[in-house]
Amino acid sequence: MKSNARGVIFGLSCLLALAGCHRTGKPGTTSAGPAQPPERRYALTGEVISGDAAGHTLRVHHEDIADLMPSMTMDFAATPGDIAVTKPGQRIRADLVRDAKGEFRLENVWPDDRTAAATVAASAQALRQDTLIRGRSAYREVGETLPDFTLYDQTGQVVQSRRFQGKQIMLNFIYTRCPVATMCPAATLSMIATQRLAREAGVKDIEFVSISFDPTDTPGVLKDYADARGIDTGNFSFLTGPEGAIKDLLTQFGVIAEFDGGVAKHTLATLLIDRNGKIIHRADASGWLPQDFVAKMRK
Repeated sequence: MKSNARGVIFGLSCLLALAGCHRTGKPGTTSAGPAQPPERRYALTGEVISGDAAGHTLRVHHEDIADLMPSMTMDFAATPGDIAVTKPGQRIRADLVRDAKGEFRLENVWPDDRTAAATVAASAQALRQDTLIRGRSAYREVGETLPDFTLYDQTGQVVQSRRFQGKQIMLNFIYTRCPVATMCPAATLSMIATQRLAREAGVKDIEFVSISFDPTDTPGVLKDYADARGIDTGNFSFLTGPEGAIKDLLTQFGVIAEFDGGVAKHTLATLLIDRNGKIIHRADASGWLPQDFVAKMRK
């Protein structure tokens, strides 16, 4: 069985030459026109005072920013997702970007709660040890159990895998900026269709989980991604977290994802996990049929 799995993974690796997903440019950048002063990035930490969805700004009381400004309260441009997932009184860390016009915006906004960060970090370390101990057997076959993990969801909340205990899980890996229609976009559309068909079939104990393998997919980015597609997140979670933890999950689920400059080369896998945490079905690539997965879900 293991040798067959390794053969599958070797075959999947051949897809890397074909499955390249290009990162899109950061907001505010252009690829043509007169040369502009380079953007400057600064590490920002602080406390959210308020969010203004209509004005597209977050008011933050930030700490001293080296070589830029002392601690003060300011309004910064932010995405709808970042505004939606942050709350007054919440601590955040982010990149403060000063563009060529001297205007400021926030990017890479993450929760900065010490307890939450410690929980996520401890889980990532345990997952690292588990991957190392499993060694060449790290890849989890159909019939094996789901590894323990702790990540952030699209609301910025910490999600531990045991939250799904007693439920079936349909899980895949995506990259929100993937522009190749037959890759991540197709996989997400199929997950949405499966969610709808499962509901119509009366499957009540199913959770859908998409884990991003791109470390720049923050909770706010995932929130924007789900909202733009009208996804019902009542039982559909988009997860992100430390790059090391994501890499270990990719290894254990037999997914290959590598960034080479601005290009993501990756394979796809979608898994169905039963109420006891056992992997019962797997489909590679994005050509699987939603009705096939629904048929395997126990009502």
